[in-house]
Amino acid sequence: MAEEIILAAAQAAPVIFNRDASCEKACRLIREAGAQGARLVVFGETWLPGYPWFNVAWATPLGQQAAVEYLASGVTIPGPCTDALSAAAKDANCDVAIGVAELDAASAGTIYATLLFIGAEGKILGKHRKIKPTATERIMWGEGDGKSVTVYDRPYGKLGGLNCWENQMVLPGYALMMQGIQFHASVWPGGEPFTRQTFLTQALCAQASCYGILAGGLIREQDIPPKYQSMLPLRAVPRTGDSCIIGPKGDIIAGPLHGKEGIVTAKASLDDIRSAKAWVDVCGHYSRPDIFEFYMHGKRMVPGQTFPSEEAPPGKKKGKGRPSPL
Repeated sequence: MAEEIILAAAQAAPVIFNRDASCEKACRLIREAGAQGARLVVFGETWLPGYPWFNVAWATPLGQQAAVEYLASGVTIPGPCTDALSAAAKDANCDVAIGVAELDAASAGTIYATLLFIGAEGKILGKHRKIKPTATERIMWGEGDGKSVTVYDRPYGKLGGLNCWENQMVLPGYALMMQGIQFHASVWPGGEPFTRQTFLTQALCAQASCYGILAGGLIREQDIPPKYQSMLPLRAVPRTGDSCIIGPKGDIIAGPLHGKEGIVTAKASLDDIRSAKAWVDVCGHYSRPDIFEFYMHGKRMVPGQTFPSEEAPPGKKKGKGRPSPL
Protein backbone atom coordinates (compact mmCIF):
# COMPACT_ATOMS: atom_id res chain seq x y z
CA MET A 1 0.00 0.00 0.00
CA ALA A 2 1.33 3.39 -0.99
CA GLU A 3 2.08 5.45 2.11
CA GLU A 4 1.98 8.79 0.27
CA ILE A 5 -0.01 9.79 -2.82
CA ILE A 6 -1.03 12.95 -4.66
CA LEU A 7 -4.74 13.80 -4.71
CA ALA A 8 -6.33 16.06 -7.33
CA ALA A 9 -9.60 17.96 -7.77
CA ALA A 10 -10.29 18.92 -11.40
CA GLN A 11 -12.18 22.18 -11.73
CA ALA A 12 -13.27 23.13 -15.22
CA ALA A 13 -16.40 24.04 -17.15
CA PRO A 14 -17.96 21.21 -19.13
CA VAL A 15 -19.16 21.73 -22.69
CA ILE A 16 -22.81 22.05 -21.75
CA PHE A 17 -25.23 19.74 -23.61
CA ASN A 18 -22.30 18.20 -25.51
CA ARG A 19 -21.49 14.78 -24.08
CA ASP A 20 -18.71 13.95 -26.53
CA ALA A 21 -16.87 17.26 -26.20
CA SER A 22 -17.22 17.16 -22.41
CA CYS A 23 -15.90 13.60 -22.37
CA GLU A 24 -12.88 14.63 -24.44
CA LYS A 25 -12.20 17.50 -22.02
CA ALA A 26 -12.50 15.18 -19.02
CA CYS A 27 -10.05 12.73 -20.61
CA ARG A 28 -7.57 15.54 -21.17
CA LEU A 29 -7.88 16.67 -17.55
CA ILE A 30 -7.42 13.11 -16.30
CA ARG A 31 -4.20 12.81 -18.27
CA GLU A 32 -3.06 16.23 -16.99
CA ALA A 33 -3.69 15.13 -13.40
CA GLY A 34 -1.80 11.92 -14.04
CA ALA A 35 1.13 13.88 -15.47
CA GLN A 36 1.24 15.80 -12.19
CA GLY A 37 1.59 12.51 -10.32
CA ALA A 38 -2.00 12.23 -9.08
CA ARG A 39 -3.23 8.78 -8.09
CA LEU A 40 -6.81 10.02 -7.71
CA VAL A 41 -8.61 12.83 -9.52
CA VAL A 42 -12.16 13.95 -8.70
CA PHE A 43 -14.64 15.98 -10.79
CA GLY A 44 -17.79 17.82 -9.62
CA GLU A 45 -21.41 16.69 -9.45
CA THR A 46 -22.84 15.73 -12.88
CA TRP A 47 -19.76 17.36 -14.36
CA LEU A 48 -20.37 15.44 -17.53
CA PRO A 49 -22.05 17.07 -19.36
CA GLY A 50 -23.05 19.65 -16.75
CA TYR A 51 -25.33 20.53 -13.86
CA PRO A 52 -29.00 21.25 -14.83
CA TRP A 53 -28.77 24.98 -14.13
CA PHE A 54 -31.90 25.57 -16.24
CA ASN A 55 -34.24 23.78 -13.80
CA VAL A 56 -35.32 27.07 -12.25
CA ALA A 57 -36.92 27.95 -15.60
CA TRP A 58 -37.96 24.42 -16.54
CA ALA A 59 -41.63 25.30 -17.21
CA THR A 60 -40.77 27.89 -19.87
CA PRO A 61 -40.47 26.94 -23.56
CA LEU A 62 -36.74 27.65 -23.49
CA GLY A 63 -36.37 25.64 -20.30
CA GLN A 64 -38.16 22.72 -21.92
CA GLN A 65 -35.83 22.92 -24.89
CA ALA A 66 -32.87 22.79 -22.49
CA ALA A 67 -34.40 19.75 -20.77
CA VAL A 68 -34.64 17.98 -24.13
CA GLU A 69 -30.96 18.66 -24.83
CA TYR A 70 -30.01 17.54 -21.34
CA LEU A 71 -31.67 14.15 -21.78
CA ALA A 72 -30.14 13.76 -25.23
CA SER A 73 -26.67 14.35 -23.77
CA GLY A 74 -27.04 11.84 -20.91
CA VAL A 75 -24.32 9.27 -20.27
CA THR A 76 -25.03 5.54 -20.36
CA ILE A 77 -22.95 3.30 -18.08
CA PRO A 78 -21.20 1.46 -19.62
CA GLY A 79 -20.98 3.18 -22.97
CA PRO A 80 -18.61 4.89 -25.40
CA CYS A 81 -18.02 7.81 -23.04
CA THR A 82 -17.17 5.65 -20.03
CA ASP A 83 -14.93 3.55 -22.28
CA ALA A 84 -13.00 6.71 -23.17
CA LEU A 85 -12.78 7.77 -19.53
CA SER A 86 -11.51 4.32 -18.57
CA ALA A 87 -8.84 4.46 -21.26
CA ALA A 88 -7.74 7.90 -20.01
CA ALA A 89 -7.56 6.63 -16.43
CA LYS A 90 -5.37 3.74 -17.55
CA ASP A 91 -3.12 6.05 -19.59
CA ALA A 92 -2.76 8.37 -16.58
CA ASN A 93 -2.36 5.51 -14.08
CA CYS A 94 -4.89 7.41 -12.01
CA ASP A 95 -8.19 6.55 -10.32
CA VAL A 96 -11.10 8.77 -11.32
CA ALA A 97 -14.28 9.80 -9.48
CA ILE A 98 -16.48 11.87 -11.78
CA GLY A 99 -20.05 13.09 -11.54
CA VAL A 100 -22.06 12.15 -14.62
CA ALA A 101 -25.62 12.77 -15.71
CA GLU A 102 -26.43 9.09 -16.09
CA LEU A 103 -29.23 8.31 -18.53
CA ASP A 104 -31.57 5.50 -17.55
CA ALA A 105 -30.88 3.03 -20.34
CA ALA A 106 -34.32 1.40 -20.04
CA SER A 107 -36.60 4.43 -20.07
CA ALA A 108 -34.28 6.93 -21.81
CA GLY A 109 -36.28 9.56 -19.94
CA THR A 110 -34.62 9.86 -16.53
CA ILE A 111 -31.25 11.21 -15.48
CA TYR A 112 -29.48 10.19 -12.28
CA ALA A 113 -26.84 12.28 -10.53
CA THR A 114 -24.27 9.51 -10.52
CA LEU A 115 -20.80 9.45 -9.03
CA LEU A 116 -18.80 7.11 -11.25
CA PHE A 117 -15.63 5.42 -9.97
CA ILE A 118 -13.01 4.24 -12.44
CA GLY A 119 -9.77 2.48 -11.51
CA ALA A 120 -6.30 3.14 -12.85
CA GLU A 121 -6.55 -0.33 -14.41
CA GLY A 122 -9.00 1.15 -16.89
CA LYS A 123 -12.06 -0.59 -15.42
CA ILE A 124 -15.24 0.76 -13.84
CA LEU A 125 -15.14 0.13 -10.09
CA GLY A 126 -18.77 1.07 -9.47
CA LYS A 127 -21.26 3.91 -9.44
CA HIS A 128 -23.36 5.69 -6.83
CA ARG A 129 -26.64 7.37 -7.72
CA LYS A 130 -27.60 10.33 -5.54
CA ILE A 131 -30.12 9.24 -2.93
CA LYS A 132 -32.21 12.42 -2.83
CA PRO A 133 -31.99 15.21 -5.41
CA THR A 134 -32.34 18.65 -3.84
CA ALA A 135 -35.14 21.14 -4.59
CA THR A 136 -35.42 21.80 -8.36
CA GLU A 137 -32.97 18.98 -9.10
CA ARG A 138 -35.94 16.64 -8.65
CA ILE A 139 -37.35 17.91 -11.94
CA MET A 140 -34.57 16.24 -13.94
CA TRP A 141 -33.05 13.64 -11.64
CA GLY A 142 -34.36 10.33 -10.34
CA GLU A 143 -33.53 8.92 -6.90
CA GLY A 144 -30.86 6.32 -6.21
CA ASP A 145 -31.54 3.37 -3.91
CA GLY A 146 -28.52 3.79 -1.63
CA LYS A 147 -27.21 0.25 -2.14
CA SER A 148 -24.09 1.78 -3.67
CA VAL A 149 -22.98 3.67 -0.54
CA THR A 150 -19.78 1.68 -0.34
CA VAL A 151 -15.99 1.91 -0.42
CA TYR A 152 -13.49 0.47 -2.87
CA ASP A 153 -10.21 -1.08 -1.78
CA ARG A 154 -7.51 0.64 -3.80
CA PRO A 155 -3.71 0.23 -3.70
CA TYR A 156 -3.42 3.44 -1.65
CA GLY A 157 -6.41 2.90 0.67
CA LYS A 158 -10.20 2.83 0.85
CA LEU A 159 -12.06 5.13 -1.55
CA GLY A 160 -15.67 6.28 -1.40
CA GLY A 161 -17.74 9.35 -2.10
CA LEU A 162 -21.02 11.23 -1.95
CA ASN A 163 -22.92 13.71 -4.09
CA CYS A 164 -23.51 17.23 -2.74
CA TRP A 165 -26.05 17.31 0.12
CA GLU A 166 -25.64 13.60 0.77
CA ASN A 167 -22.76 14.99 2.84
CA GLN A 168 -25.41 16.74 4.95
CA MET A 169 -27.62 13.69 5.45
CA VAL A 170 -25.27 12.29 8.16
CA LEU A 171 -26.14 8.61 7.75
CA PRO A 172 -24.65 8.10 4.24
CA GLY A 173 -21.39 9.50 5.60
CA TYR A 174 -21.60 7.27 8.64
CA ALA A 175 -22.18 4.25 6.39
CA LEU A 176 -18.89 5.08 4.65
CA MET A 177 -17.16 5.54 8.01
CA MET A 178 -18.40 2.11 9.08
CA GLN A 179 -16.52 0.72 6.08
CA GLY A 180 -13.28 2.50 6.98
CA ILE A 181 -13.21 5.19 4.29
CA GLN A 182 -9.82 6.91 3.95
CA PHE A 183 -10.29 8.98 0.78
CA HIS A 184 -13.62 10.74 0.27
CA ALA A 185 -14.72 12.11 -3.11
CA SER A 186 -17.04 14.98 -2.19
CA VAL A 187 -18.64 16.23 -5.41
CA TRP A 188 -20.69 19.42 -5.73
CA PRO A 189 -22.21 21.67 -8.42
CA GLY A 190 -20.07 24.50 -7.00
CA GLY A 191 -21.11 28.01 -6.05
CA GLU A 192 -21.21 27.48 -2.31
CA PRO A 193 -17.80 28.82 -1.23
CA PHE A 194 -17.07 28.39 2.46
CA THR A 195 -20.65 27.43 3.20
CA ARG A 196 -22.19 23.99 3.01
CA GLN A 197 -19.84 22.31 0.57
CA THR A 198 -16.73 23.24 2.51
CA PHE A 199 -18.00 23.00 6.08
CA LEU A 200 -19.86 19.73 5.53
CA THR A 201 -16.89 18.07 3.84
CA GLN A 202 -14.57 19.30 6.57
CA ALA A 203 -16.91 17.88 9.21
CA LEU A 204 -17.16 14.50 7.49
CA CYS A 205 -13.39 14.26 7.05
CA ALA A 206 -12.76 15.17 10.69
CA GLN A 207 -15.31 12.60 11.86
CA ALA A 208 -14.05 9.86 9.53
CA SER A 209 -10.34 10.75 9.86
CA CYS A 210 -10.13 10.68 6.08
CA TYR A 211 -8.93 12.92 3.27
CA GLY A 212 -11.56 14.81 1.30
CA ILE A 213 -11.22 15.74 -2.35
CA LEU A 214 -13.87 18.42 -2.73
CA ALA A 215 -14.58 19.01 -6.41
CA GLY A 216 -16.93 21.87 -7.20
CA GLY A 217 -18.53 22.53 -10.57
CA LEU A 218 -17.69 25.57 -12.66
CA ILE A 219 -20.37 27.19 -14.81
CA ARG A 220 -19.95 30.83 -15.78
CA GLU A 221 -22.24 32.92 -17.94
CA GLN A 222 -19.86 32.53 -20.88
CA ASP A 223 -20.19 28.74 -20.57
CA ILE A 224 -23.94 28.85 -21.28
CA PRO A 225 -24.80 28.28 -24.98
CA PRO A 226 -25.79 31.58 -26.67
CA LYS A 227 -29.37 30.53 -27.39
CA TYR A 228 -29.95 30.15 -23.63
CA GLN A 229 -28.33 33.42 -22.57
CA SER A 230 -31.77 35.06 -22.28
CA MET A 231 -32.48 32.77 -19.30
CA LEU A 232 -29.74 34.53 -17.33
CA PRO A 233 -29.27 35.62 -14.67
CA LEU A 234 -30.51 32.56 -12.86
CA ARG A 235 -29.96 31.55 -9.26
CA ALA A 236 -28.03 28.49 -10.42
CA VAL A 237 -25.43 30.48 -12.38
CA PRO A 238 -22.61 31.21 -11.86
CA ARG A 239 -21.09 28.14 -10.27
CA THR A 240 -17.70 29.16 -8.96
CA GLY A 241 -16.16 25.79 -8.11
CA ASP A 242 -14.15 26.51 -4.95
CA SER A 243 -12.54 23.08 -5.09
CA CYS A 244 -10.10 22.15 -2.35
CA ILE A 245 -8.37 19.25 -0.61
CA ILE A 246 -9.16 18.59 3.06
CA GLY A 247 -6.99 16.70 5.52
CA PRO A 248 -8.07 13.94 7.95
CA LYS A 249 -8.38 16.42 10.82
CA GLY A 250 -10.71 18.66 8.83
CA ASP A 251 -8.18 21.30 7.75
CA ILE A 252 -7.96 22.67 4.20
CA ILE A 253 -4.54 21.71 2.83
CA ALA A 254 -4.91 22.97 -0.77
CA GLY A 255 -7.22 25.46 -2.46
CA PRO A 256 -9.86 26.65 -2.72
CA LEU A 257 -9.80 27.55 -6.40
CA HIS A 258 -12.42 30.23 -7.08
CA GLY A 259 -14.09 30.94 -10.39
CA LYS A 260 -11.48 29.60 -12.79
CA GLU A 261 -10.26 26.38 -14.34
CA GLY A 262 -7.40 24.40 -12.87
CA ILE A 263 -6.35 21.28 -10.99
CA VAL A 264 -5.94 21.49 -7.21
CA THR A 265 -3.43 18.98 -5.85
CA ALA A 266 -2.11 17.98 -2.45
CA LYS A 267 0.05 15.22 -1.02
CA ALA A 268 -1.72 12.74 1.26
CA SER A 269 -0.12 10.49 3.84
CA LEU A 270 -1.50 7.41 5.53
CA ASP A 271 0.41 8.50 8.63
CA ASP A 272 -1.81 11.59 8.82
CA ILE A 273 -4.86 9.31 8.74
CA ARG A 274 -3.35 7.13 11.47
CA SER A 275 -2.59 10.21 13.56
CA ALA A 276 -6.20 11.37 13.33
CA LYS A 277 -7.61 7.91 14.06
CA ALA A 278 -5.34 7.54 17.08
CA TRP A 279 -7.31 10.38 18.60
CA VAL A 280 -10.77 9.33 17.48
CA ASP A 281 -11.96 6.33 15.47
CA VAL A 282 -15.75 6.75 15.38
CA CYS A 283 -16.30 3.16 14.25
CA GLY A 284 -13.60 1.69 16.48
CA HIS A 285 -12.36 2.73 19.92
CA TYR A 286 -14.64 5.81 19.91
CA SER A 287 -17.82 3.87 19.16
CA ARG A 288 -20.41 2.30 21.45
CA PRO A 289 -21.97 -0.59 19.52
CA ASP A 290 -23.57 -1.78 22.75
CA ILE A 291 -25.70 1.39 22.66
CA PHE A 292 -26.09 2.13 18.94
CA GLU A 293 -26.76 -0.22 16.05
CA PHE A 294 -26.88 0.81 12.40
CA TYR A 295 -29.00 -0.87 9.74
CA MET A 296 -28.97 -0.29 6.01
CA HIS A 297 -31.67 -1.78 3.79
CA GLY A 298 -32.81 -3.83 6.76
CA LYS A 299 -29.37 -5.35 7.29
CA ARG A 300 -27.06 -4.63 10.14
CA MET A 301 -23.88 -2.73 9.30
CA VAL A 302 -20.84 -4.03 11.13
CA PRO A 303 -17.71 -1.85 11.47
CA GLY A 304 -15.05 -2.87 8.98
CA GLN A 305 -17.38 -4.66 6.55
CA THR A 306 -17.61 -3.38 3.01
CA PHE A 307 -21.27 -4.34 2.64
CA PRO A 308 -24.17 -4.73 5.11
CA SER A 309 -24.18 -8.12 6.81
CA GLU A 310 -26.93 -10.66 6.23
CA GLU A 311 -27.87 -10.56 9.89
CA ALA A 312 -31.45 -9.36 10.28
CA PRO A 313 -32.49 -7.20 13.24
CA PRO A 314 -34.32 -8.95 16.07
CA GLY A 315 -37.86 -9.89 15.13
CA LYS A 316 -37.37 -9.07 11.45
CA LYS A 317 -36.87 -11.24 8.38
CA LYS A 318 -33.75 -10.64 6.34
CA GLY A 319 -34.06 -7.50 4.25
CA LYS A 320 -37.74 -7.03 5.23
CA GLY A 321 -39.49 -4.28 7.08
CA ARG A 322 -38.11 -1.12 8.64
CA PRO A 323 -36.14 -1.75 11.81
CA SER A 324 -35.78 0.68 14.64
CA PRO A 325 -32.87 3.08 14.03
CA LEU A 326 -31.44 2.21 17.44
